Formats: sequence, C-alpha cells, structure tokens
Amino acid sequence: MRKIQKLLVANRGEIALRIMRSAKELGIKTVAVYSEADRLSPHVKYADEAVCLGPPPSSESYLLGDKIIEVCKDLKVDAIHPGYGFLSENAVFAKKVTDAGLLFVGPSPESIEVMGSKLAAKQAVSTYDIPLVPGTEEAISDIPAAKERAAEIGYPILIKASAGGGGKGMRIVESEADFEEQMQRAVSEAQSAFGDGAVFIEKFITSPRHIEIQVLGDQHGNVVYLFERECSIQRRHQKVIEEAPSAVVSPEMRKAMGEAAVGVAKACNYFGAGTVEFIVDGDLNFYFLEMNTRLQVEHPVTEMITGKDLVKEQIWIAEGRELQFAQKDLTINGHSVEVRVYAEDPKNNFLPDIGKLQTYQRPQGPGIRVDDGFEEGMQIPIYYDPMISKLITHAENREAAISRMIRAIDDYQITGIQTTLSFCRFALQHEAFVSGDFDTKFVEKYFTPDVLDDSLSDEEESLIAALAVEFFEKEKQATQVSGESAKSNQNSAWRKRLKIDG
Repeated sequence: MRKIQKLLVANRGEIALRIMRSAKELGIKTVAVYSEADRLSPHVKYADEAVCLGPPPSSESYLLGDKIIEVCKDLKVDAIHPGYGFLSENAVFAKKVTDAGLLFVGPSPESIEVMGSKLAAKQAVSTYDIPLVPGTEEAISDIPAAKERAAEIGYPILIKASAGGGGKGMRIVESEADFEEQMQRAVSEAQSAFGDGAVFIEKFITSPRHIEIQVLGDQHGNVVYLFERECSIQRRHQKVIEEAPSAVVSPEMRKAMGEAAVGVAKACNYFGAGTVEFIVDGDLNFYFLEMNTRLQVEHPVTEMITGKDLVKEQIWIAEGRELQFAQKDLTINGHSVEVRVYAEDPKNNFLPDIGKLQTYQRPQGPGIRVDDGFEEGMQIPIYYDPMISKLITHAENREAAISRMIRAIDDYQITGIQTTLSFCRFALQHEAFVSGDFDTKFVEKYFTPDVLDDSLSDEEESLIAALAVEFFEKEKQATQVSGESAKSNQNSAWRKRLKIDG
C-alpha cells in the first residue's frame, strides 16, 4: 500500500473543492490548478498550493495533461484526482500519470479505454448475463446491411456515436426512408465532436427511464454496488434532477440491476468508483447503456443514503487498500434529491446565461447540502459548463426530501443571472414527478416557458410592501410627490430592485 501525502486535483469549481475537503479530512495536502479565468475561485484559495495552467479556454489550461504532470513533479505530488469532465475519462492521460510514477485516483487506463467505447463495452459485457438493447455489435460500415438489421430490430431505431455522450452523434430514425440521411449526420457529428466517426444502431425505447447504479471496486477483486440513482429529468440529454433511491425500483429489481452492474465492472477488471447506466422501458425491463469510469456529478445522493464518502473511498482504493465493507453491510437510509443549479434560462430553451452573481445566498438547515464553487460577486465564465452548484437534500422518505428541496430552492437567493431553480421547483411539484410516473421525456411532455410566470407569492408581496414602507419613510423629506401615482411608481421601483429567481 502506498499512502498519498499530496494530491493534485486536475479540475475546477465545485468538484475540485469537494475532493479537497475529503482529502483534508484524511490529512492529505492538496494542489489546485486553474486557468486565468478561475484565478479568484474558491478552490484556488482552499488548496495548500495552486498553479496557473494558462488562459481560460480548457484546451489551453485544464486539458494540458503533460503540463499537469510536470506540476506534480515540481511540487512532489503523489497522486492526481481528475474529478469529472476534462481528463477524467482520458485513457492516454491516465497511462501517462501512472507511467510518471504517480497514482491515478480512478480506474486503470485499460478499463477507461474499454468502457470509453460503447461498442467495446457491449462486447466486454457480452460474456456476462447482462441485458443489452437489441442492436449492432460492431461499427456500421455496410449501409444496406445496417438497414436490414434496423428492419429486424424494428423502427424507431437510434444511431449512436461509439465514442461519445451527451446527445452528440445521436439520431433517432423513425423509418427506413430517413436512415441514410440520419446516418450521415450522426457520423459527421461524431467525427466533429469526438474525432471518431464510428456509430452503431440500437432499438429506440420510446419512453425510457434513465437509472444508474453506483459501483465501487478495489484492486483485490472486491466489487459492490451502492444502489441506484434515478436520473430521468433531463434537458438536451443532460441530467437536471437526480434522486436516490428510484421511486419505481423494487428490492428485487434493485438486486438484479446491482448484480448486473457488478458484472459490468468485473468484465473490465474495474477498480475505483464507477457508474453503470441502464435504460429502463415502460415495463421496467432494464438494459445496459454504458459505464462512466469516474465520479458522477450526482454522487452526493448516493453518499446521503449510504453514509459513504465516495471520494475517500476512491483515495483508499488508489492507495491499494481493500474495501472495508461488503454488499451485506450496505443499506439505504432515507431518500435524497439533487438539483443542478445551472446558469441557464429555462424560459429561453435553457440557453446558458452569463453575468455577475450580484446576490448569492445558500440555503441552510438540517438535511441540506450545497456543493458549489462560486461566491457572491463572482462572474460566471463563458468557457466552461454553466453549472453553478448542486443542491442536495436528505430526509426520512421521498415526500419529505422533496418538500425539503422545495423549501431549499425558495431559500436559495441568486440574482444577476437566470438559473434553472425555477424549472426544478416546477418539476418537483408536478404530478408526474410526485407520483414517480415520469421518464426522460418529462421536459418535452410537461414543460413550457409560460409555466414559469413572474407572479409573486404572498410572502414576496409582503416583503415588497415592507420595503416600500421603509422607502417611503426615508424619502418622505426629500420628495413632494404624493397620491396613488407615487405609490404605483415606487412599488414598481421596488419590483425592479428586488430580483427574485424563483
């Protein structure tokens, strides 16, 4: 076993801070790296040491793997934690890290490479009893043969990039007449986004749920699953709301999915924290989708219901320790919900919004956790993912966790930019979500911008009235304006000054 003394976090923002906090509790020194845009970020100030990598674009900073390794050598760093995004699933970088004599706090380069290709992943797990969505097992090269296979599977089908994710290189084909055109678009998009035009086809499940299983494996062959996360509330194939456990997964289904996920991990000799993603149809049949060979954005909900610190587990596994618990030791405690607070305008097709955090006040209280990387007065940079924070609640049951989340959203004060908080509040109160009867088409089925109107609650109206009274008293000696016209103008001024992001 090799004890880590100093850890470099090759990431930014909330995940960098989250990793550093766990490292600090373990007595490990931390090193932050940052771009010029992040010079004043909290993760830079929190670390024991910090090094600027370069200009704001990630290609000139956070993606400079060789430079990051050089920083490690200069500062006598033992290990690198990649967080998520950037270099976290880059097998070449992981190998360079290990070749440099450093510990990579993540899986082996070989596991990353196998699971980084959806086709290679499907081939790897085929020897295990893991349900797979009907489709091609190799990249498509013969269009007529692919058409025949699509006809066998039955339309609609899905064309998917082997190397990608996040909806890029993905096309739904409703009929054979559209096949070739959509194929060309998918290949072109995949080549542009990932440098790899390989695509394959699968049966398109029309009303799917997205449910994933958290796994942990050590370097001694032990693998466990830490139950499921429901991730079906999405926009543009990206998750917005997650919860654990799922409202529709029975104990029997949970066990079957968990054991399938363990099989996926064993298929690539996986160690570290990883997530096996499944697509679930209307009859609750589940199929292997892919494996993410890193920590997930939504890992806090798993931590809340299991009491396990996944970052500490990652560090201990990288050091060569065995897992200190077995499957039988894991239980679900209560319910947890996470919403991702993005700097996006849900009234404008969730387009990113940039600007200054004029007001930024986090919610507090029992069962509330905020993982963020910003402070009041900071600018939201245009160069990176627009996520401001993750807001997580935990309670004794699902209803209580949802109620607590709604209260936390109401208490979260952010002005200066648009955020997804108002959409999340809408979704959490919607009958489909409350009942658990929803899928990845939630936004398409139920959301329109007009549901987020600008009307103020009774509490907000009372606050405006109280502020107006104070305003009147202060301005009484300075103004001669009176009557209903003045009152109307002043109320209007207060509405403008009090920007409330619902």
